[in-house]
Amino acid sequence: MELPIQQIIPELRQLFRDGDTGVLTAEPGAGKTTVVPLALLDEPWVEGRKLIMLEPRRLAARSAAARMAASLGEKVGQTVGYRVRMDTRVSAETRIEVVTEGVLTRMLQQDQGLEDTAMVIFDEFHERHLHGDLGLALALESRALLRPDLKLLVMSATLDPVPVCGLMGEGTRWLACPGRTFPVETKYLPKPAAASVESFTAQAVVRALREQEGDVLVFLPGAREIHRTERELGILGLPPHVQVHALYGSMPVERQDEAVRPAAAGWRKVVLSTSIAESSLTLTGVKVVVDAGLSRASAFSPRTGMSRLVTLPVSKASADQRRGRAGRIAPGVCYRLWSEEAHSALPEAARPEIASADLAPLALELAAWGVGQPEELQWLDTPPAAAYGQAQALLRQLGGLDDAGRITPFGRRMNALGVHPRLAGMLLRAAELGLAGYASVLAALLQDPTGLRGSGSAGTDLRPRVEALLSAGSSAASQTAGSSAASQTAAADAAAVRRLLQESRQLRAELGPAAPDPARPDEDSCGLLLSFAYPDRIAQRREDGRYLLSSGRGVRLPATEALSRSAYLVAADADDQGADARILLAAPVSEQRLLDASPHLLQEETLVAWDRSTRSVRAKRKWRIGAIVVKEGSIAQPPEEDVLEAMLDGIRLEGPGCLPWTKSSRQLADRLRFLHHHLPDWPDLAPAADGLSAELQEQLRPFVEGMRSVQDLKSLSMHDILLSGLDWGKRQQLDEEAPTHVQVPSGSRIPVDYSDPEAPTLSVRLQEMFGQQETPRIAGGRVPLTLHLLSPAQRPVQVTRDLANFWRETYFDVKKDLKGRYPKHYWPDNPLEAVATNRAKPRT
Repeated sequence: MELPIQQIIPELRQLFRDGDTGVLTAEPGAGKTTVVPLALLDEPWVEGRKLIMLEPRRLAARSAAARMAASLGEKVGQTVGYRVRMDTRVSAETRIEVVTEGVLTRMLQQDQGLEDTAMVIFDEFHERHLHGDLGLALALESRALLRPDLKLLVMSATLDPVPVCGLMGEGTRWLACPGRTFPVETKYLPKPAAASVESFTAQAVVRALREQEGDVLVFLPGAREIHRTERELGILGLPPHVQVHALYGSMPVERQDEAVRPAAAGWRKVVLSTSIAESSLTLTGVKVVVDAGLSRASAFSPRTGMSRLVTLPVSKASADQRRGRAGRIAPGVCYRLWSEEAHSALPEAARPEIASADLAPLALELAAWGVGQPEELQWLDTPPAAAYGQAQALLRQLGGLDDAGRITPFGRRMNALGVHPRLAGMLLRAAELGLAGYASVLAALLQDPTGLRGSGSAGTDLRPRVEALLSAGSSAASQTAGSSAASQTAAADAAAVRRLLQESRQLRAELGPAAPDPARPDEDSCGLLLSFAYPDRIAQRREDGRYLLSSGRGVRLPATEALSRSAYLVAADADDQGADARILLAAPVSEQRLLDASPHLLQEETLVAWDRSTRSVRAKRKWRIGAIVVKEGSIAQPPEEDVLEAMLDGIRLEGPGCLPWTKSSRQLADRLRFLHHHLPDWPDLAPAADGLSAELQEQLRPFVEGMRSVQDLKSLSMHDILLSGLDWGKRQQLDEEAPTHVQVPSGSRIPVDYSDPEAPTLSVRLQEMFGQQETPRIAGGRVPLTLHLLSPAQRPVQVTRDLANFWRETYFDVKKDLKGRYPKHYWPDNPLEAVATNRAKPRT
């Protein structure tokens, strides 16, 4: 039957005869992945060049190439070939290359103009993988600067085309194509809260086999859940003609192909898959989908520099993609293991990987491209600044970038290896030490730490896993071709070992000629190599299995683990949960071996600081690996300038109370505060309850030189220090504007209390103010004093700032009360004409 997309092929051809960019949205079943490249291959603008089609996953890339080659009656590697990591099938006659995202990035880095390429097709772009976004950004840059004739096509089933068209520029056309799909009935089977995902999924599979016809495709979040569900199905029991297959990205190629291959006549298949089967793959015979509704993604924390796998509900777009797999060949059924209400709460689409991933690989690729900051390129979603800054900091630590953010020669060698920069740096440094073979095995394991299962390799310590794989490799070398070397190793799964050995051999080959390594691994080798990859995760033991990472993060191990007694570890993985994350994978290393191999990690720090416990300046020299203090010692003669700054810090920390205030210096400080409050041109030299002003701190500087403790401060004269901040004119103005005393009508000089700069007070016996009509003023007459008029017993009888009103309105009531209590004292009827006195009665 002719595919519906063939109805749109003429428009697609015309689009690329007229322009250079397009977006094609084709529903599942449209066949865009195979029909489009073949249909465009004979266009005049392709002549002499090839088409590159990007697929997000290796299995999808191989499958698409195989289907296209079969439609031409050829083998893969002739007209149609593929390039994926560790597997390439191309030849001189290949004109369509299906590649994975990382491979496309390599091709662009090696030839920024893609001179031998007519077109790049980005398939399944809705998945928004990090390297897919990067590949499109680099291709757009290449087209803008080097290859204006390079044609770009973005294809997807669920993508919103509007922002992509806007990104790709003016003239980009969007073509939509319906798919050849059949109706799919949706059944909701909400999982009980108490049931595990694996057991409930297995029960749903048994039900689906009983109620429906055809093969069953089951979506689970990861390999762990797949294997557990497989065991649950074995317990429940399946009909004898039903085969169960697992399907996930890290499986050996032959087992992936077996899972995808149609079931033999008279047999039914159950394929337990991750999201790898959501798109691009055709699983012939599938009429039923059982969807657990979960997916697994890597979440990166810029705060800790760690990534962790998280299990999340799928988006509506992914759920629809999964559901559509049941309607490719005939009407089908989809069992969703959640409720309709829960479905309405799902996000519309998954977050693009660029928003939450570790951006170290991206930052290294951009530096190799010649870009300093992501904003220099065009993105659908610009990489987050915090995560990108963290990535650049890590790359500087690994030696991949210089201080200006430019790629170093070592960084270019790292980038050429095509693995995470952490592992690339480790492999290159290991080769320098003669440990390339050991490091290649370790790197393969770090890329897939679950690859070895079983008692011999379980636990946190990475060393038994590496040794098991090395042992398996040695066995393989001594056996005949076709035998399973891994079967000699009880701790290893045979297929996983073959895959890991293949990966390690590939990594070793990329490092150069595989001559025997001159160095023999020892008990420190694993931890040492990990320190090259994870300098931010070197861990120093604190107590009871708790460690401090060089990044400053706390981590822990159960005290029962042998590793918890190691003075130093390197944590390759941790769960990043809680105050102290749990270490998942690590290896020990001795301090001396660590420092001998990486002396640049040790940073000397002279610390001259205030010690709150001794209330004095303490000078220490510390040698650190990040936040870890390796050793420290006292400094007898620290730099005087550092001591002075620490002393001033100490005064700030201790507060004004540590200074030797006297009554006169406090009064002077209060007067200065009053003047600064009312006359802003006056310096702020008075201490406050919450500390010292910047001006007062600066004023203290020459007086505390040579001092080291609060005890030394006792020799200071705060009165002299405060006056030293005033020139001769200000000193004269001080006495005029803020006098220490005010003379009252009795002749007495009464001290002014400036503790409240808003309202300075004068506490004076009422009789001493007879004859004065107006309130005394200071600050050049701008501020009236607040009078506390006292009884003969020195108790306030009236508080006022309006003396004239007091004499006029209040005095006679006060006189009546006081005259009865103090009959021997002078209480005139007219206080304004009376003689003021500081005695009981005025002299006659």
